[in-house]
Amino acid sequence: MENGHAKYRVAVIGSGNWGSVASRLIASNTAKLPSFYGSWHSNSHSSAFSASNNIDKIAYIPVLSLCWVVFCDMHEPYAPCYLQDEVRMWVFEEILPTGKKLSESINKENENCKYLPGIKLGGNVIADPDLESAVKDANMLVFVTPHQFVEGICKKLVGKLKPGAEAISLIKGMEIAVEKFSEATIGYRKDKEVATRWAKLFTTPYFLVSVAEDIEGVELCGTLKNIVAIAAGFICHHIL
Repeated sequence: MENGHAKYRVAVIGSGNWGSVASRLIASNTAKLPSFYGSWHSNSHSSAFSASNNIDKIAYIPVLSLCWVVFCDMHEPYAPCYLQDEVRMWVFEEILPTGKKLSESINKENENCKYLPGIKLGGNVIADPDLESAVKDANMLVFVTPHQFVEGICKKLVGKLKPGAEAISLIKGMEIAVEKFSEATIGYRKDKEVATRWAKLFTTPYFLVSVAEDIEGVELCGTLKNIVAIAAGFICHHIL
């Protein structure tokens, strides 16, 4: 809290295709949204879910082919917030065919040449191969890893997170990488302000994120739309 304003730092856990897309989208918003912009700026091109383990909310978010889950620890009072513009992206370190480390390549080229080639991430995205360093001081965590690795990552983060940290889990989202119009809905129970903050973090002209006070309904819709999409595909296939 600074001058009556809560300050938020975002960390992205994962750096594959969707992790890189999410980092790019988030970084574009942390750098420009007045309602989130803070006094701290990154001059560098080349920064379980809750530290208290109190997970009060679970919300499912369907986005075309996306499905997200929100975990929020809601024990701190609300206040106007500033979002610091540096976004640290945790990278599972790999050695590229060139012999360079993936994290070093991302920070030098501002591009994930392996998982999202040809798309710049933004100067305020910082690749960090050290998980603990990547989440240090972050109170908004975005998980973008294959589901089978989430539990192991969370165990490593126990006792390492800032008290009151919130997290959201993203499953997939190829459409957003090429800025095709997509939509999402964040389901919540009581805390609309927190859901709205997450929505603002992700919303862009090509990605519309709304909130709804209906966790189960949003979850069911996220499942049903896949069934409808498959059925529609079968019908169209036979018609054509």
